[in-house]
Amino acid sequence: MAINKVGSKGIVDCSVAAADFAPGTVTSVKLADDAVTNAKLSNSSITASGTSVALGASGTINNAFIDWQSKVTSDGSTVTTMVAGRGYFVDNSSAAGIVKLPAAASIGDFIKIKDYAGNFGTNNLTIQRNSHNIQGVANNSLISTNRASIVLVYVDSTKGWLYTDEHNVDDLEKNINVSATGGTVATSGDFKIHTFTGDGNFVVSAGAGPVSVVDYLVVAGGGGGGNYGAGGGAGGFRESHSTPVSGSYTASPLATPTGIPVTGPVTIPVSVGGGGAGGPGPSCGTNGSNSVFSTITSTGGGLGSTFNRGDGGNGGSGGGGARNSPGSPSYLGPGGSGNTPPVSPPQGQNGGTGSHPGNGEVAGGGGGAGATGGNGSQGPTFFTGTSGSGGNGVATEITGSSVTRAAGGGGAGATGSTPSKSYNITRGTGGSGGGGNGATTGAGSAGSANTGSGGGGGGYDGSSDPGTRGDGGAGGSGIVIIRYKFQ
Repeated sequence: MAINKVGSKGIVDCSVAAADFAPGTVTSVKLADDAVTNAKLSNSSITASGTSVALGASGTINNAFIDWQSKVTSDGSTVTTMVAGRGYFVDNSSAAGIVKLPAAASIGDFIKIKDYAGNFGTNNLTIQRNSHNIQGVANNSLISTNRASIVLVYVDSTKGWLYTDEHNVDDLEKNINVSATGGTVATSGDFKIHTFTGDGNFVVSAGAGPVSVVDYLVVAGGGGGGNYGAGGGAGGFRESHSTPVSGSYTASPLATPTGIPVTGPVTIPVSVGGGGAGGPGPSCGTNGSNSVFSTITSTGGGLGSTFNRGDGGNGGSGGGGARNSPGSPSYLGPGGSGNTPPVSPPQGQNGGTGSHPGNGEVAGGGGGAGATGGNGSQGPTFFTGTSGSGGNGVATEITGSSVTRAAGGGGAGATGSTPSKSYNITRGTGGSGGGGNGATTGAGSAGSANTGSGGGGGGYDGSSDPGTRGDGGAGGSGIVIIRYKFQ
């Protein structure tokens, strides 16, 4: 019968003597692999930090220890790309610093960061996500507490890197970039572009720190052209462009380098100005309406005048003038003043002057963001000459492609004859960027929508007496565009 138990008498006292363990009696053959195997053990491997290694085999157990690196100096101009399994003492003594997570990551990868000089509160540390989520969100992180210590562990593509050990930290999920909604949104690389063609709200849900700034283009509505008269002025054109904020592109010559700081959550109303109406007979056009974003107001374009009503309207860009009433100096109708009220850089230019001495009935063009409106030029006889063209707009690539906006409208032309009069006045054309053309007969052309350009002056058909006056063209509506770095 098999023995499955050794009892208290199974081994007789003194039956195993010291001689049985004498040198040479227990040899390596008796302990060979085929004699004592892993199979005789209840477990055949060991697992540590998620890595399994068979007993008797060799292998690398990842993440069991932190491989601390020498001090890293981070001053904003030098970006350290970190490596999984390592610890980093980060020195931000000279300026705010940046470190970057690895481009590739697997579950269990970890990184540790320690504030070397105890000044993350003064010179914040940005952790760039490098295409991975942090805490489940596609945001960089900002460490802004002195003597902070953190450990990040990669989980999966949904949550990305999670903070598993946090000491002396404030808000590790604080997004130093901007996250917002509103308008029509497009993406260009690391930048978002919000376009408003009508009133709305720019709703910021996140944003804090040195790069939570947005650049803008704010164009007001253009002025309406006059009935048998002058071209309307362009709406005010205001732009900012800061390369760290919204990237490298060609902005207009009017752009300021200072954008608008935003800290979420906040809702910022956006107003897009409509174009001014063209003048019905016999009257001037009307001014365009203002566009507003945050602290930036662009003024509506000045109205284009009509004959015997004289002066062009003041505005973002001035409207063109037309011949003034008898008794005014030489019948001159001065153009309206642009950049009204004044801002720097200027938001627009002056309108052109209508009529020269005599009874020329030539009109001025509306001013544009990039050039003044053209003056009317009287011909050699009454009712001949050339009306002024609208001033050109300016171009910007804020949307990713070059678009010219905020041009002035052209002044009116005239044609036709009666036994007592003969009209031969060449119309003025609209400025580059959407300005409405003046008409020779009939209504002037409208300024292009969402360019803030002025409308053209209505023409005059002098084939009867009295002749037929054309209505002025309406000014084009404005636009607001917001651009910022989101990752």
